[in-house]
Amino acid sequence: MSLSAVCGTVSSLKTCQADIGTGMDIVTDVAMDLVEAQGKEMISGLQEMEDMILECARLDREIDCFIEVVQQVTDEAGSEQPEAMFGLSAKVKEKFTERTARLSDATLHQHQKVVVFKDSIKNSLSAANPESTGTTEELDEDLVVSQSQVNYNCPLTQLEMENPVRNKKCNHHYDEKPILSLIKTKHSQKKKCRCPVVGCGNSDVKESDLIPDQVLRRKIQNHKRNSNRT
Repeated sequence: MSLSAVCGTVSSLKTCQADIGTGMDIVTDVAMDLVEAQGKEMISGLQEMEDMILECARLDREIDCFIEVVQQVTDEAGSEQPEAMFGLSAKVKEKFTERTARLSDATLHQHQKVVVFKDSIKNSLSAANPESTGTTEELDEDLVVSQSQVNYNCPLTQLEMENPVRNKKCNHHYDEKPILSLIKTKHSQKKKCRCPVVGCGNSDVKESDLIPDQVLRRKIQNHKRNSNRT
């Protein structure tokens, strides 16, 4: 396998990885639909959805591992003789097998998309069973709904968010593309990205701090559909 072929494989895998992420979002949406439908087969259906999410997380993790191994092997080969390039495929396969053998299934539950899936289902179950909460909780829920309606707009663009993400440090929401673009711009200027919400003290927003908020995204979609009907 030549160096150019290796690079081409990595590029294809990154595209595949993006598709996996989209697929995991779709599975989460379907699971939330099951919760809202409250059908007889909801529990077994949710288990199937979770199994699918975990399998996608396993594949996503293996792609990450493969890309890391390829990077390591090509970096090492760069300092060796040109003929070392001809053994890249065997080295990648050997190191990849060693690395994946050390991986534990327990870590799959820490995958960001798996965490989002479980949080989304938990929140949807709570919303679908309001009778399980008292009057105080119902008032709190009404307050949260009111606040989320106010926060449908991204603090950066002032437009309704399409793919809201939550900052796990300060709990503020932004639309995904604008905040990632701001982080990239600030980093290119060797600066930290401050949270764009007025009055927030979070002066270092990182991409790793951002978590997709599927529940808020569905609320925004429902709000948009209801607005179009009126």
